[in-house]
Amino acid sequence: MLINVHSNYSLQYGTIPIRELVNELILNGYQAAVLTDINNTSAVLDFIEECQQKQFTGLAGAEFRNDDQLLFIAIARNNDGFREINEYLTQYNQLKKPFPIQAPEWQNVYVLYPFRQTLDGLREYEYLGIRPAQINKLFGKPKAFIERLVIWSPVTVKARSDFDLHRQLVAIKHNALIDHLQPGQMARTDEVLLSVQELVTFYSAYPKIIYNTDHLLSNCRFDFDFVTCKNKKTFTNSASNDKLLLEKYAMEGWADRYGKKHKEALKRLKHELEIIDKLGFSAYFLTTHDVVSYATRRGFYHVGRGSGANSIVAYCMRITDVCPIELDLYFERFLNPKRNAPPDFDLDFSWKERDEIFDYIFKRYDPKHTALLGMMTTFQDRSIIRELGKVYGLPKRDIDIMIESPKDIRADDQIARKILKVFERISDFPHNRSIHAGGVLISEIPIAYYTALDLPPKGLLTTQFDMYTAAKAGFEKLDILSQRGIGHIRETVDIIRQNSGKAVDIHDIPSIKKDVNVNTQLKSGDTIGCFYIESPAMRGVLSKLRCSDYLTLVAASSIIRPGVGSSGMMDEYIRRFHNPDKVEYLHPVLKEQLRETYGVMVYQEDVLKVAHHYAGLDLADADVLRRLMSGKTRGAHHLPEIQDKFFAGSKALERPETTTNELWRQISSFAGYSFSKAHSASYAVESYQSLYLKTYFPKEFMVAVINNEGGFYQKWLYVAEARKSGAIVHLPCVNNSQDKAIIRGDDVYLGLNLIQGLETAVLGNIINARQEEGIFTSIENFIERTGITLQQALLLLRSGALRFTGQNKKALMWLVNIIFEKRRQVKSIVPGSRALMRPQAVEITIPQFQSFSEEDFFDEMEFLRFSLSLSPFTMLQTNFRGQIGARDLLNHTGKVVKMLGLYVTAKPTRTKKGETMAFGTFLDRDGAFFDTVHFPAVLAKHPFQKGGLYLILGKITESFGFPSIIVEKMAVLPIKPDPRFS
Repeated sequence: MLINVHSNYSLQYGTIPIRELVNELILNGYQAAVLTDINNTSAVLDFIEECQQKQFTGLAGAEFRNDDQLLFIAIARNNDGFREINEYLTQYNQLKKPFPIQAPEWQNVYVLYPFRQTLDGLREYEYLGIRPAQINKLFGKPKAFIERLVIWSPVTVKARSDFDLHRQLVAIKHNALIDHLQPGQMARTDEVLLSVQELVTFYSAYPKIIYNTDHLLSNCRFDFDFVTCKNKKTFTNSASNDKLLLEKYAMEGWADRYGKKHKEALKRLKHELEIIDKLGFSAYFLTTHDVVSYATRRGFYHVGRGSGANSIVAYCMRITDVCPIELDLYFERFLNPKRNAPPDFDLDFSWKERDEIFDYIFKRYDPKHTALLGMMTTFQDRSIIRELGKVYGLPKRDIDIMIESPKDIRADDQIARKILKVFERISDFPHNRSIHAGGVLISEIPIAYYTALDLPPKGLLTTQFDMYTAAKAGFEKLDILSQRGIGHIRETVDIIRQNSGKAVDIHDIPSIKKDVNVNTQLKSGDTIGCFYIESPAMRGVLSKLRCSDYLTLVAASSIIRPGVGSSGMMDEYIRRFHNPDKVEYLHPVLKEQLRETYGVMVYQEDVLKVAHHYAGLDLADADVLRRLMSGKTRGAHHLPEIQDKFFAGSKALERPETTTNELWRQISSFAGYSFSKAHSASYAVESYQSLYLKTYFPKEFMVAVINNEGGFYQKWLYVAEARKSGAIVHLPCVNNSQDKAIIRGDDVYLGLNLIQGLETAVLGNIINARQEEGIFTSIENFIERTGITLQQALLLLRSGALRFTGQNKKALMWLVNIIFEKRRQVKSIVPGSRALMRPQAVEITIPQFQSFSEEDFFDEMEFLRFSLSLSPFTMLQTNFRGQIGARDLLNHTGKVVKMLGLYVTAKPTRTKKGETMAFGTFLDRDGAFFDTVHFPAVLAKHPFQKGGLYLILGKITESFGFPSIIVEKMAVLPIKPDPRFS
């Protein structure tokens, strides 16, 4: 009876989540309903799956609107009808035009128009919908008119009490005060879910309308198989040929990776190939290999990650650089007998090259069968409280209290309490459709059979459903991700070739991992610029572990994750790592299964092992638990069920209750944060590549890091690192710099792109003019050849980019103004000819100006955001530089000291009580790092003031040989004033 049902995927309009919607439909006596969300089909597959589980007939459709104007409702008669609806939605998403008032010529779709007084223009498959409140308009209508009517009782809210929620969502959507909403922007107050008996009663005088509705619904069906894989089934158009081609590539790779005598590798390879073929995953491996091969032909670097990195087939085909034998990667994590989806591959490319990879995939595999994966943002961010506050017209101060200190809300503040209650209810509601970080779907049949597609700014069609729905439907995405770290590596190799003529084989991973100097660099913790291991926390872990080899780095890459850290097991792992003979295992099963990690669950695979071997869960349930812990499923409602199985299985195997409780505590802390071992290993490989370049080519490496951006730290720190490596770093210069930093021998010239406010066109003109006629010979020559404006010239002057003239800034500023004034005078006399506009060479006497080095500090801070000419320490008004330096901290453990530190970064975090504390990182007077801990009470009293030099009073503590300062007091120190204004 219901052919126009909205879920909360009618964004910022509908109020009923899918699971709740299906349950309510059943409770109210319905046997079938059509989900028709507004201008999208995002939730159709979720709806159909939920209906199948409840033996309810779910049907697919969509409601078409232009803004708030309802045009028509489309109901798919079958799967082809759903495809037609999706293609139509996609077409207008691409065109970015309004929908026509009349539906198109569809073959497998019923169309419902809002009630009107005439049947004119109505086609065979089209009907008019009549609401219960419109029944009185049928008086005197002929039989032929009534035969084209169906029941139209839209559902937007579950009950009238939910209408306030609907109004709040609509107000957010329209960015309007809730009292200013117009009736046409909201659902009618009767769009409530009625019981089937209530609904039929309204139409009892017109049984033909009831019959028409039943007949329409009975002619519709939507069949969907949620079991089989929906990815492209074959690569060569034949499964048998796929098998042979995969075997060929894998065997060639085995000989290349291991040599032809490695029997263990060959045995595992053949075993994997057998399973891959049996489960029908050959095409997925070949497709991934095809993408990697294209990248290799183009000279692009990549890193292969994901659970597929557990595979020796992937390693032999050079999809990954992780040897599963070396790492003893858990085979069941890669493929287990009950897994019905292929392992996923994440392919990381440089941010400069990823778009070309996308272009290749879409052209190679047919745009109709290929799409980027969408994602759905939710209302979880507490900033939505601000939006709710605005629709009620609340002042900013009141909204800030709700966000920052809800405990301080007055008891009689009904609006604030209503807002917080609504926030809790809608926190998991879909908010907006967006685009996944890099997921790509390649489908056997056109994507339109599954979803409509959006066209985000990237210009590639994107599914309206997210990765969770894709996985549920049977898709395995291929992740094509962008990563700055790969850009660092690629550009460093190119710079080395240009600067020294040396060719570096950065893919000789076995040699790099064994390199003594690289491992010494790793152990030192001097990893600034190196992907994943440069953050303060990671450098601290490396120092605590005294990490000096690949396998230890693999573990370090995982224990740094919040899940392991928050459970207290990171410190426990480090303690056991240094004292392996003193390890006491919670249970013999842990000794057997987790000996490599000293009985500590570090990787996702460890969760799977414990669940399977300790609690007796079968591999399917254990893998569900692993996926829940990885944050790659939104099936959190399954967690209590798996938890019950975990405890029941442990009890059946007579495991000690206290041990079971502790293991579950550790597993629970993993939720959403744990890494797979293969993932950690892939990151460790890339870290080693960066480390190798930093060790042997530090200057070139830091130039690449500066140019690729996106590192953990601000640019000034990487410039300081370049200096530490022996580079002579120069300010941007119009005669020597390119758009980005370059290196010539030991000289590094920072790029013109660092100058704040420099227009892109001006930058291009400078470089083009230099390429065409050589370097600039004078300030007049520079102005004439570039056609620069006075404002842009002064900007270059103050940033130091015109220092080739040999003039100090004040003299040069005087001269530049004179030149532009003369040009203005000439232009005003004889407008037009560029030649006439050139001022004649006239000897200009420049006055003597007094200048101060401090002026350069302030100019560079303004235009570069950091100073290269003067250290911030030289700008202090005080001569105090701290009682001790960072390198001497361990000699004063337990003492309270005064330190002077240049702010580098700070990471705020929440305590278990919900209070904010922070971890800080500073540089001392010698450029050495030291770390600080700021507990809530101290942080509240002495907060960070962003950048600057801080006087820090605190107690030195030590953990596994790594010092930190527990801050007691902290304040920003004043610097000398700008002499031009003091």
